[in-house]
Parts: sequence; C-alpha cells; structure tokens
Amino acid sequence: MQKRIDLTDLEVGMFVQRMLGSWFTHPFWKAQFVIEDKERLRALQSSKLEGVIIDVSRGKDVAQKQVASGSSSKPSSRARVQALQKRHSIDRKPQIPASVADEMHAANRVAEKAKDRLEKAFLAARLGKVLNVRSVQPIVSDIQASVERNSQAFAGLMRCKLKNELVYQHSLSVSALMISLARRLKLPERDVCDAGLAGLFLDIGVNFFPPDVQPKDGDFRNVDAKIWEQHVLLGYRALQNDEGFPKAVLNACLQHHERMDGSGFPNGTSGEDIAKISRMAAICDTFDFLLTSSDASAALDPAKAIEQMAQMKGAFDQDIFRAFIESVGLYPIGSFVKLRSNRLAMVIDEDPKNSAKPVVQAFYSYTTGEQTKPMRIALAKAGVEHEIIDIADLSELDLPPVEHLRETLFLRAYKAP
Repeated sequence: MQKRIDLTDLEVGMFVQRMLGSWFTHPFWKAQFVIEDKERLRALQSSKLEGVIIDVSRGKDVAQKQVASGSSSKPSSRARVQALQKRHSIDRKPQIPASVADEMHAANRVAEKAKDRLEKAFLAARLGKVLNVRSVQPIVSDIQASVERNSQAFAGLMRCKLKNELVYQHSLSVSALMISLARRLKLPERDVCDAGLAGLFLDIGVNFFPPDVQPKDGDFRNVDAKIWEQHVLLGYRALQNDEGFPKAVLNACLQHHERMDGSGFPNGTSGEDIAKISRMAAICDTFDFLLTSSDASAALDPAKAIEQMAQMKGAFDQDIFRAFIESVGLYPIGSFVKLRSNRLAMVIDEDPKNSAKPVVQAFYSYTTGEQTKPMRIALAKAGVEHEIIDIADLSELDLPPVEHLRETLFLRAYKAP
C-alpha cells in the first residue's frame, strides 16, 4: 500500500517509493530506497521536495504514530505552509549580490521552472481541483532568491522577453515586483514570502470564467468589463478552498483593484481599509499591465508607465508608490530614453545610488537617423553629455517593433538565452 506524506512525517525505516519533485530538488540518484539512518532522513527533510510516496508494505507506516497519540497530530495546512516558508528561509544560503549580467542566466532558469509549475497550478484550477499552496511555494522561494541577488534582473528579463504567455508572464513579473517592493519597505521575511505568493495568484480567478469567455489573445482584460471584474471574487473564493493560503494573499486577490479614493472594485473600499499588501498589489499589478497593450490602450514604455501612474491622483498609496519607484528605478529596465548627446538608448541596468542615471545601451543617432553600433553607457560616470533629457518616442522612427527591439537589445547586452 502506498501513501503520500509530508517531509515532516518521514521517519527512519520508511521505504520511499517516489519523490515528489524534479531531480534538482533533492540530492539522491536512486528513485526508491529505505531511509536507513538519520543522515538520509535529514537530507530528505532539508530538500525542496513537495513530499514523498511511501510503500508501507516495504517499510514503516506513518499511521502508527498518529494512532498512538490518541488524536491526529498533523498540523493545519496553514501551519505546514508557515513551516515550509520558515524552512526555505533557514535553508537558503545568504545571497551574494550579483550584477544583472551575472544573474541573467540564473533568472532565466528560475523563470522557465516557475512557468512550468505555474502552468500546472492554473491547469488544476481550470479542472476544478483545490489549489495547493505548498506546490507553488518553491516558485516564490526561487524568485525571492533571484531578487535578493539582484533586484532588477528577474523582472527585467520578464519585461523584455517575448516568449511568454501573457498570463504567466504577468504572474511571474508581479511576484518579482511584489518581493522587491516588500524588501524596499523592509517587511518581515514571512510578509515578503506572502507578497511574492500574492503576486502569483492575483488573477487566478480568470481560470474560472465560463469556457466561452476565452479571448483569442489570452488577455482577459479584453472581455466585457462586468465579466472581467468578477475575476477577483472568483479567485478569492478559489483560494479560500485551501486553508493554507495566508490571509494576506486572500486580501491581495480580493482587493488589488480597489483604489485609495474608493473608485475601484469589487467593493469600493478606500484608504487604509484596503490591506497594505493589497495596496502594494494594486501598484505592481497596474504597472505590469500598463506595459502590455489591450483593446483599451497601447503598451507603455516602463518609464512612461511610472509617469502615468504618478498622474492617477487618488488611486494609490503614495508612500508605497514612492517605495515602488525606488525599487524599480525612475527609468526601469526596458525604458527607451533620449540623451543630450542626441542618441537613443535603452535602460539595461540601474545605478543603485542614483535612479535618474541608470546604465543604458545607446543604439541610434538622431543626427544621422540611423542605428549605430550599440554602446554601453553608465550615465552616473558619463557626465552631462549623455544625461537623459526625455523619455523617447519611437513611433516616428524607422525601427523594428518596440517589443522586438527591446528583447533584442536586452538579451544581446547580456548574451542571455
């Protein structure tokens, strides 16, 4: 007889029939074995597996321990999630700061692995299965580790890379933005984890729309407004079915379209009646959506999106919005800017000491009207000749489509896959 159990329930003498997770989440080369000693037990429990399948006909049965206690000693789903978050926090080695160039390949691997896990979670939701918070917790841990090594690389990659379905690109981008913002706000470690988890599931409700409500372009903002607004309630109710989801994540799912002046939905909640994590989510969600086109509006340059959000009076918590600008930069990665040297450039990295002077890749001369050999310029060290004088408008220039140009410049700058 086989049973699925949590890592915390493992004991010496059990026979592991199957490990639930990919090969790089554990150190074992054998797929099946007996837990012969405490050293092997510790290795299993400190891995990033989601759980294991044991065969009680070939080893010890966990049920004996539960019966002997006289009552079930299994912790609640929420307690297990908190324990998992704590274990990931303890086990994860301190992250060594890295440049965008150094982090790019690692960020790409994290994104690919996270997308696969997220696809499975969203598919399960569409099939009516209960969402399992523990199955997606490793996504948050991996993104958080990447953000800790470099606050810009992961979100910058998701912003500039075209080969992503909108729904997954948005979820992963917002998760990274939420983690970066939470760190900027100096929130406790558990709250940083919750912020990343909330970013993944803000729009989970779209998976519960009727089958005939499936936009061809995959952008659910293009469906009827009354239907679109239902996604917050549908997502909130879905997350409620798994008691392991923290209350903060539920709040963010329900309230991320509420606005400080009460003009949002679904309840017109205002001010500090909107949970803090929801006020964070409103900013991160809006920013990322402004970067993609919809039936209602064209995609904005990242710097232009910041500028437009600053003009949305009454929409956002201003203290949190200022922290958000500090976390992404006044000119976020992917922004096109005009330099005093009459060159067109794209932002490819931040300067942590001066958000107004990022690192850019100059690639076009306004003087000659032609593309030039790409030139990397650290504006903080370049003097007034190359300072930014405006956000660039590419609509009148003979250049490739903006999305393709952004991807080409960014990935070539870092020779990323």
